[in-house]
Amino acid sequence: MDKRLAELATVTVQRNKAQGYQTLLEENLKNKENVIKIVKNVVTQDHVGLVIGRQIISDLVKALETKQISDDDARRDIIQQTLEILQPKVVSFDEQATALRLQMADFLEADEDWTGAARVLMGIQPDSSSKTWSDEEKLRLYIRIIRLLLEEEDWVQADAYYKRATLFINSTQDRELQLTFKLCQARMSDFGRKFLEAAMRYHELSCATGELDEEECNNALSAAITCAVLAPAGPNRSRMLATLYRDERAASLDNYNMLTKMFLDHIIRPAEVQKFEKTLRPHQLAKIAQSANDRMASRMTEEDTDTTMADAGVAVSTRTGPQTVLDRAVMEHNILSCSNIYNNITFSGLGALLDVTPGAAETMARRMIEQGRLRGHIDQVEKLIWFEGPEEDDAQGKAGGLGDVDQNTEETGAPYTKKWDHQIRNTAASVEDIVQKLVEKGLVQPSIIMA
Repeated sequence: MDKRLAELATVTVQRNKAQGYQTLLEENLKNKENVIKIVKNVVTQDHVGLVIGRQIISDLVKALETKQISDDDARRDIIQQTLEILQPKVVSFDEQATALRLQMADFLEADEDWTGAARVLMGIQPDSSSKTWSDEEKLRLYIRIIRLLLEEEDWVQADAYYKRATLFINSTQDRELQLTFKLCQARMSDFGRKFLEAAMRYHELSCATGELDEEECNNALSAAITCAVLAPAGPNRSRMLATLYRDERAASLDNYNMLTKMFLDHIIRPAEVQKFEKTLRPHQLAKIAQSANDRMASRMTEEDTDTTMADAGVAVSTRTGPQTVLDRAVMEHNILSCSNIYNNITFSGLGALLDVTPGAAETMARRMIEQGRLRGHIDQVEKLIWFEGPEEDDAQGKAGGLGDVDQNTEETGAPYTKKWDHQIRNTAASVEDIVQKLVEKGLVQPSIIMA
């Protein structure tokens, strides 16, 4: 090999020299060491010239792409060593280096080395390349980098490429690329703890039944339910829960029980939370940092402790607030559930239900009231949280999509009596509806009801 390279160095006609190097490369494609020697010679030796060097490296890239070298390990080693040789002169061999990086990323991705594949692709600079990149090619590259980074949950670095991709998404009509970008959007919102936004994007993807496999649609729907459960309690989340609950496919998913509990405003017990927690990914179990003011407000003192509960032997929790995103979501949901059951509740009573200190329960309720996610007011003298019923146009009260019910009520001047009468009327209407359905299905005889 050294002798052949020395002979080519003495050739003065460039055309003959180029043909000589091409023939030498073709004859030695099966020999990895010889291929590397040829690459090093054409890149580092001045007598070869840039034109011939680019041509020989391009021929090598084509041979690697067409798998003229059948051994995968040999191809991988050649790509890696060639990139190292080209690095000092990467500006001169930019197009060839880009093609080699794309091939190297394929190898790393096949080995599930997501970070390594992403870093190889990050070395490609479309804006400063000698090759002219179309907007769609840039978008495809950025989306691939985002997808690889998100596999390793490195959403902070992925965000930089996500912002670049948003500039080019309108430049493509490729539906597969558009759906991949929407999935990246959903996952970015998920990692950024924008759970309500993530739930909407996941649900939108799950509805693309004609373009995605059934399994992919179900996975997207399951992710939408998980994100909706983790979203902050309030009217917007209630709308999302209603949409997911009405989806017939949701009943077959593992997290359907949690969705049902959330939608029907049932209080969620610790055992149910632990079961759901096992299905979450690490970023969805991130710890929540409490501010100094919240810690101070949540600290339990003797004055906060309900003496009745202490006399009854009920243990008072020492937790000063939710520790994870899931904790916060469940606690806020349980507070909303309490508002549908009780007219008022003591700080200690709510703290016992949420397994936090009375001060922490007050802090959570106060924040929800301030943000408009809970209707009520706090009596700090009596240590009571008073719940108010939803207004007629409250979106949360209509989350089930049942619409307005026109009911004429007598003005008694007693708001809590009025609320109690309203609850009795709703219960009676629900019982009548159930009985009617039983009669229609022939499960109950009308004569028995009349009797």
